[in-house]
Amino acid sequence: MKFGIVVFPGSNCERDMQDALTHDLNQEVIMLWHKDEDLSMFTTDDCIILPGGFSYGDYLRCGAIARFSPMMKSVIEFANNGGKVYGVCNGFQILCEAKLLPGILLRNGNQQYISKNVFLKGTENDSILKIPIAHGEGRYYADEKTLDDLEANGQVLYKYCDEKGNITLESNPNGSLRNIAGICNKAGNVIGMMPHPERASNSALGNSDGKTVLEDLFLSSKAEHKVKAHEMANF
Repeated sequence: MKFGIVVFPGSNCERDMQDALTHDLNQEVIMLWHKDEDLSMFTTDDCIILPGGFSYGDYLRCGAIARFSPMMKSVIEFANNGGKVYGVCNGFQILCEAKLLPGILLRNGNQQYISKNVFLKGTENDSILKIPIAHGEGRYYADEKTLDDLEANGQVLYKYCDEKGNITLESNPNGSLRNIAGICNKAGNVIGMMPHPERASNSALGNSDGKTVLEDLFLSSKAEHKVKAHEMANF
């Protein structure tokens, strides 16, 4: 499996992600410039990553300009053909702007930038993970029908929780509806989340829970099974 990491003007987490994938997970990584369009070196078994940062300076709104970059045209086509696409923080915002994921990311409920460790609960296996966040616009929002559909279809992958796994108002750092921290599309091949697993993927960082997130999402047989299950359900 190969990973391609798209670099936009203003990206600032692309090297963190490259380091985590290359050194902590022993994966092949290719860096991709936002003005390029060629993804011919990737197959649908590979994954394109949109990293965190402030693409195009977050002008207009987060991810709104990056969505129209030449590379994103190829990424959208890649995703629509079944290729895996993963967006973290600003990458999640770009995926929503590109309509590859439903909903939108709004200004944090407290109107402040937040940078700290939070706890996440995996909705499939109830795992509790400590992962850093660093964002000012991370409040996930969608209408009630969309939220109900996400829950019913198993598209909510992570929710903010406390250290014991309780999903509470107090454990929600940004006001995201239903404590949503990460979702996927209906087919299961496009994933977005606000927390930064690449910043917690090695014991030298004092936390390796992020490595578990990346392994679960892309490298475990469970992840492949989930994508196939979504494909069969929508056949």
